[in-house]
Amino acid sequence: MTRMPDSPLVSVVIPTWNSAATLPRAIDSVLAQTWARREIIVVDDGGTDASLALLADYGERVRVVSQTNGGPASARNRGLREARGQYVAFLDADDHWLPEKLERQVALLDAQPEIGFCSTATAVVDMQGQPVCDWPCRAGDAALLETLFMHSAAVSGSTSGVLARRELLLAAGGFDERLRGFEDPDLWIRLAAGAGYACIPQALTVVVRTPNSVSGNLSAMCAATLASFRKNRALLPSGKRGRYWHAACAGALADYAKGAYRAGRRGQALAWLLQALWHSPLRRGRLISGLALAMLVGGKLR
Repeated sequence: MTRMPDSPLVSVVIPTWNSAATLPRAIDSVLAQTWARREIIVVDDGGTDASLALLADYGERVRVVSQTNGGPASARNRGLREARGQYVAFLDADDHWLPEKLERQVALLDAQPEIGFCSTATAVVDMQGQPVCDWPCRAGDAALLETLFMHSAAVSGSTSGVLARRELLLAAGGFDERLRGFEDPDLWIRLAAGAGYACIPQALTVVVRTPNSVSGNLSAMCAATLASFRKNRALLPSGKRGRYWHAACAGALADYAKGAYRAGRRGQALAWLLQALWHSPLRRGRLISGLALAMLVGGKLR
């Protein structure tokens, strides 16, 4: 692709907190992008490791913003406020990109003004770089808003995969800093309520699965998920705000219950299943009852 002087600027926001071991790989993957018109904004979220010293080696190629620790959502929002580009991409310091990611995404958004944000298929690897699983694009993206209530991982790559129009992100209010652990799907729900979404089927994003990620905190994730569903309920079509919404809440609670049971927290798992049954006794009742019975007899879950 020929990159003319008036080609859109892409702002890449990388939040970091004590990520010196992986941060250079993330930055280098942005510098290796075939899309030349970009700025890199690294938001140091009150870290205490050698990240700032490493960042100094990049000179003017990276703009560094420091703040007191506020969490990933706060750091991403700070980067969004600092961004000057027409498009904004987020990249977690643990993750990295293949060289054509931004070029392919910019071409997509330029060609289709009705698309407000897009992502790419994603390769999930462990900390040694070994494949864990594929994270493909989902079919039926036209109904992404409703889909996200049932499948929170419907946007492949999540924050590390998304490129969005800056004005759309600002109009949506950015990431909800009150939600610790579900702030990414929560923002995609709000974006999908006002704009189209597309996904490039090639795996141009690489997400590294780390053992101490926020998603490992089941209680915080469950609370954040339900809080997001409550506040975004009115964004659903009117016919989806009743049984469909309750079924979505029940499905989320059942998923977290399975995670709690596998972690040896049977009491918490059963408590969440009771909440799930209250939300959707007819649509989800058989599933929930089967899970509860398996947990009570100490069986294995699928």
